[in-house]
Amino acid sequence: MTEPGRERETPTQRERPISLRRYLLLGILVPVGLFVFINAFSLYAQTLAAVNTAYDRTLLASAKSIGELLDVEGFDEAAKLRVTVPYAALEAFEADNQSRMFYRVSTQKGQLISGFEELPAWTGTLPDRNTYAALVDFYDGTFQGEPVRIAVLLQPVASQAGRGMAVIQVAETLELRQTLTRKILVDTLWRQAVLVAVIALVAIVVVQRATRPVRRLSQTMEQRPEGDLSPVDVPDAPRELLPLVEATNHVMARLAHLLDNQKRFVRDTAHQLRTPLAVLKVQVQSALHGDMEPRQALIEINDTVDRATVLANQMLSLAKVEQIREQGDVRVEDFSEIVRTIALELSPLIAGKDIDFGIDTVPAPVLAHEWMLRELTRNLLHNAIKQSPQGGAISVRVVAGNNAVAMTITDSGPGIAAELRARLFQPFSPGDARSGSGLGLAICLEIVSALKGSISLDNRESHGVVQGLDTTVRLPLADNGN
Repeated sequence: MTEPGRERETPTQRERPISLRRYLLLGILVPVGLFVFINAFSLYAQTLAAVNTAYDRTLLASAKSIGELLDVEGFDEAAKLRVTVPYAALEAFEADNQSRMFYRVSTQKGQLISGFEELPAWTGTLPDRNTYAALVDFYDGTFQGEPVRIAVLLQPVASQAGRGMAVIQVAETLELRQTLTRKILVDTLWRQAVLVAVIALVAIVVVQRATRPVRRLSQTMEQRPEGDLSPVDVPDAPRELLPLVEATNHVMARLAHLLDNQKRFVRDTAHQLRTPLAVLKVQVQSALHGDMEPRQALIEINDTVDRATVLANQMLSLAKVEQIREQGDVRVEDFSEIVRTIALELSPLIAGKDIDFGIDTVPAPVLAHEWMLRELTRNLLHNAIKQSPQGGAISVRVVAGNNAVAMTITDSGPGIAAELRARLFQPFSPGDARSGSGLGLAICLEIVSALKGSISLDNRESHGVVQGLDTTVRLPLADNGN
């Protein structure tokens, strides 16, 4: 029960599971988008490294051009360096007026010779391995509050008047490098965005076409009239959808089979119970009107009730066979133990007809529901007792081998007439209309079919005379390891 003031949650209000189309689209587009996002950072770092490599060559060239303007007097420690660098010498290396260049020329001890004194002197060391054929190092720094890229060149200087070593530093602001990097990155991202859009469009179209059979199947199922359990036909279904279609058809076939059994059961029940109820009513009316002795009336009413009870029980048994078949609740049972138990239960009937009864069994494991085996044995043994004459003989034998279990009931009755053999297993086709409803063997056949076995009824003859009936049931032998 729901709480007061709280509405019961309907299926449409519950959280609906993600659709197959959305799942496929997310599964395709999310990894692609994530890859583009990660690739953008990687591309920016690679582009910046490539731009730095290209423009570092320009810094090196500018440093070398300044080195060509150096002059020296004196040797080594006593060397005095001189240089005059016109700004025009650096203008050639400035591109599009987007970046500015600064220089500093000093001795190895950091003494300024020429250039911008505010540019910090180089205090680092040359790399062990160098790409360029020069004593050069590149590093990032800050000058006048702006980030710069600096090239430092150790330039030997020699002349007729002396020999020395100069330290040339050339710094460049990063506007041009950053602009170029952003331009390359934006151009690449635009192309990747177009690629993602094309992938998304293709994915949407492909997913729409791929899921079209699923939507058509759903529409077909929704538009079906109530009670239509015919097989679903989806001729253009892809191979991945065929197991679902086959499973659906299998379930619908089982439902159709269940409904047919239910309809047949209701129809047969109404038809078969109508007759004993009508007879019972006539008998009661005759007793009330005094047309027969009360005792005789009660005897006939009792017989009618007994026949109706047997009929109702057999019809319920027939319905229960189908119910157990669908449940599949089976386990390994010893058929021989069940046969002995049923024989003991029917021993009063056997003794009442003074029948010579014999039983011979061996362990016989079968995979079955216990009720099925009990009902099968009870019906067959009861028929044998009923058909055997007073003082007759019945033998029951259970053997196991060759992957099968066989139970044979041999009686001394009149056997089966040829005209009855073809319809004996059909419901409501009794061998003797006065003594049965014709459901016993039909129940046995249903049980044996559910257990994937077989049943046969064969007359036993001697010199052309029927001596009795052999009823044989064969069931698959169960693996004791199950």
